[in-house]
Amino acid sequence: MPATNEDLDLGPYPGSAGYDQALRLDAIDPLAHFRKRFVITDPDLIYLDGNSLGRLPRGTAELTARVVEDQWGDRLIRSWNEGWWELQLQLGDLLAPLIGAGPGEVIVSDSTSVNLFKLAYAAVKARPGRHKIVTDDLNFPTDVYVLGGVAEMFGEVEVEIIRSDGVNGPVDALTGAIDDDTALVALSHTCFKSGYTYDLAPMTEIAHRAGALTLWDCSHSVGAVPIDLTGAEVDLAVGCTYKYLNGGPGSPAFLYVRPELQELLHNPITAWWAHQDPFAFDLTFQPTRGIRRFHTGSMPTLSLAATETGIRDVAEAGIEAIREKSLALGEFFIELWDSELRPIGFELRSPTDPARRGAHVALGHVDAWPIARAMIEAAAVIPDFRAPDNLRIGLAPLYTTFAEIHTAIQRFRQVVTSGTHTKFMDASFEVT
Repeated sequence: MPATNEDLDLGPYPGSAGYDQALRLDAIDPLAHFRKRFVITDPDLIYLDGNSLGRLPRGTAELTARVVEDQWGDRLIRSWNEGWWELQLQLGDLLAPLIGAGPGEVIVSDSTSVNLFKLAYAAVKARPGRHKIVTDDLNFPTDVYVLGGVAEMFGEVEVEIIRSDGVNGPVDALTGAIDDDTALVALSHTCFKSGYTYDLAPMTEIAHRAGALTLWDCSHSVGAVPIDLTGAEVDLAVGCTYKYLNGGPGSPAFLYVRPELQELLHNPITAWWAHQDPFAFDLTFQPTRGIRRFHTGSMPTLSLAATETGIRDVAEAGIEAIREKSLALGEFFIELWDSELRPIGFELRSPTDPARRGAHVALGHVDAWPIARAMIEAAAVIPDFRAPDNLRIGLAPLYTTFAEIHTAIQRFRQVVTSGTHTKFMDASFEVT
């Protein structure tokens, strides 16, 4: 029988390593007041999976109620001319400063995978005669799948996957692989498993020296790590809004296209929202100008509207302040890992250099899967599992506290030393 949390001491744990330090850090946290803006229904539950799905902002529940009841319910189709039609552009401009972009350079539209496909295809098409897309094995697998699909569509293009040590980006090997036959370099800014974070500008410059375009997936960095796409001269970027931007499950993603490229690149999904006169219903497609040409079809308005509050919260807090707390959370977690978890078999699988680490910390353990289930089912801590043996600890600066980290570490220790996790060896779930 699985254990229940009555079998474990859920803390707090005064007198244990780091307890007083956690209280001091929370007392001086300038972002502490943002926690009240999120729906937190269980005070004993410690949520460490914001790198996968952010918490629900209270303002989002209020906003979506207005969209449903007032706009859809009362104004009905008139709402298209009262804000819906421009919403994806307005949200793009709201999000743009968080990634170092300007007005008219970002739209919130479609899913990350669809946006990645559109931009990857456009980039390869814009580099005829080149036969390589370069990526690495730290990239999110679906990105690699999409890149493979794009390569297959062009026939003689191949995806070259550069191998890493499993934690750090293979910068030297990438540099050696990027050459005058490379059409596109496509990487994750912050890598999904280890949290390794590339330095955008040098990698982009390496690609540009070879004449290749760059496409960065910012899904695991936007809202937690400072991003300067303009300063780094990045060509193209995509990212989701449901992690550190707290946009909701499956919320629409964003895409960025450098202004100089917007009229040069071809969107392969020539759908009506990208038409220069969509309501003429002309059977001949004529692309519109600017970032709107990378639209596809009608947007999911309810989900689109739900992203606004999370983006505004991050903008108000300020990405530099968020990053400062993120670094402090990560360093505190790693300090406690070293003293409390490393002796019982947990391995650090994130960079030790904080400048090269995003907002989540990865741990390895031979029993990572049953430990993850025991933490959720018995210890009231929700971490994240990634096969085969990775535990990701998402540290979301707007609502994660230092006290939560301290308590979670002690619960991890208790689950393993008590053998509670052995009761979950056969646990099976479709979504992990």
